[in-house]
Amino acid sequence: MENPKDLESYSGHYSEPKFWDKLTKVAKLAGVKVIYASLLLFYVLRSPEVSIADKAKIYGALGYFILPIDFIPDTIPIAGYSDDLAALMWALHSVSKNITPEIKNQAKFKLKSWLDIPAGEELDSFFNI
Repeated sequence: MENPKDLESYSGHYSEPKFWDKLTKVAKLAGVKVIYASLLLFYVLRSPEVSIADKAKIYGALGYFILPIDFIPDTIPIAGYSDDLAALMWALHSVSKNITPEIKNQAKFKLKSWLDIPAGEELDSFFNI
């Protein structure tokens, strides 16, 4: 998977308060996959074993997610979060070696506290992790 052009340049837009603010505001609108990907990256970012290079990729992807001005505006129904999901998927693929079962459990627990997850929804297979 190729690095989306200049994704790391968005790292300056990431902060933990901005992340939680954006995530809680758009959880239902963005959809389960966008929110789960964001949560996985957030929890990987907090892991002390993750390299600086991998953290930079995560900061870039989450910064792009937070930034209100996207390649495809978030206000466009259905397509609005597709560019965000692409950036998040690239980052997940890039740092997948850091995604532990504990991180998956943390992300799923938080996700389920916000959204109704359909029975049988297998999120990890969607992300190939």
